[in-house]
Amino acid sequence: MADGAHTLPAGGRRDEAVPAPGASRRPGGDALLAAVAAVFTATQLILVHPGMGLGWDETVYVSQVTSHHPAAFFSAPRSRGVSLLVAPVASWSSSTELLRGYLAVLSGLGLYLALRAWKGLFPARVLATAGAFFATLWVTLFYGPQAMPNYWVAVGALICVGCFLRARRLPGRAAPWGVVAGAALMAWMRPTDAVWVTLPLLVLVLARRHWPLLLALVGGLAAGGVEWVIEAYGWYGGLGERLSRASEIQGGLGWNLAVDDQMRSLGGRGLCRPCTGPMPHPVVTAWWIALPVLAVLGAVVAVRARRAARTLVPLACAATAALPYLFMIGYAAPRFLQPAYALLAAPLADALWHLVRTEGGRWRPVAAALVALALAGHLAVQFAVLAGTVDRNVESRRDWSRVADELHRRGVRPPCLVTGHESIPIGYYAGCSSGATSGNNENTTAAEILDTARRIPVAAVTGPGGTVPGYARGWTPHRVTDLTVRVAPRG
Repeated sequence: MADGAHTLPAGGRRDEAVPAPGASRRPGGDALLAAVAAVFTATQLILVHPGMGLGWDETVYVSQVTSHHPAAFFSAPRSRGVSLLVAPVASWSSSTELLRGYLAVLSGLGLYLALRAWKGLFPARVLATAGAFFATLWVTLFYGPQAMPNYWVAVGALICVGCFLRARRLPGRAAPWGVVAGAALMAWMRPTDAVWVTLPLLVLVLARRHWPLLLALVGGLAAGGVEWVIEAYGWYGGLGERLSRASEIQGGLGWNLAVDDQMRSLGGRGLCRPCTGPMPHPVVTAWWIALPVLAVLGAVVAVRARRAARTLVPLACAATAALPYLFMIGYAAPRFLQPAYALLAAPLADALWHLVRTEGGRWRPVAAALVALALAGHLAVQFAVLAGTVDRNVESRRDWSRVADELHRRGVRPPCLVTGHESIPIGYYAGCSSGATSGNNENTTAAEILDTARRIPVAAVTGPGGTVPGYARGWTPHRVTDLTVRVAPRG
């Protein structure tokens, strides 16, 4: 049976079986999606500085698999997916440029496969527009070549939801395996995010008693999350304890209105914690405010066209993916919402095409001109925010490198230990282990630090206005950038 056949699955509705108008299987559609992915990769390589050093979280993930640096403390919320993703390069090379290039190419391939999972659900032009929308967000371009999990959760979400919808339309095909792969990828990267994304899918298959799809979803989540669960029992005393510790590190999950925090982060703040200061200029946040309006329009268009499932399901998954980051944590990072943006992309693109073209395929000139103008402005804003974000991060990471160079001049060379303010990234740049006696990354004590100082070089870093730790008060201070470094006396 051809993929585009109009056969109705048992117990299904007609909107689940009939492909969207223009949603053909022609090779040209693949070429269009491949072109979007290729431009995405090229744009990353051009606009995101390839020499930008590793960020704080990146040093944690990369240090787990590299032989060039000691492994940093791995806190409860983290998962090993990113470490395994970068292992083919990081395990033998310390070149940041090579790692960035590898991840840029891999992220482009991931985007292509994710968009291809939606073939037959929307026309190729809609999928290409959706891919372009998601790929040109500054947060997508910035984090695509970075060793971070959120982009890959977004890719997994697209694959999982797209294949889920295809499997409901055409049972017995290979789509259920795509559901397994997408769910596993999400759980491999961030197990808790995977559960939030798939929650509407789980409810739907239970309500419809679609047991093969339920098996695919649960099997994929289990395959991707099994290592995280095993680690929970090996290191944290159980799954409940690890979840509790993860919640504590994230400020305690509960009712926390973070919508305004997310809006503040849209100006290019990688982590908004605490999230204070003024809102970005309205031109920066306008697209974000327009998202729910376009989502509603997409839903109306789909219901009127009697193809509601392929639009309402991803909208529901986008809502549950965003829920904990908008209403359950007390801080924000723009990358947290990447899965939601990815799932919103196709319904929003469908709504935009409905605005500029009639059902008969005729253009609406005025509407098309206004939409094109709005999209051009949106693109300019995204690239401007990206440029500023890249510049700030390049400079801040150079500061870590300067501190590491100063430590080397003061005799703090591997094997060594760095403690205190920003000890994880500074320790990575210096080739040292890192230690903290309090906070989310607590992994040692003052007594252990003093004992270590008898055997290897140890340094304590104090931030601007910070308090010198008691064990380092007698150590000689040295000023580097806006930080103070104290090196333990030899022996």
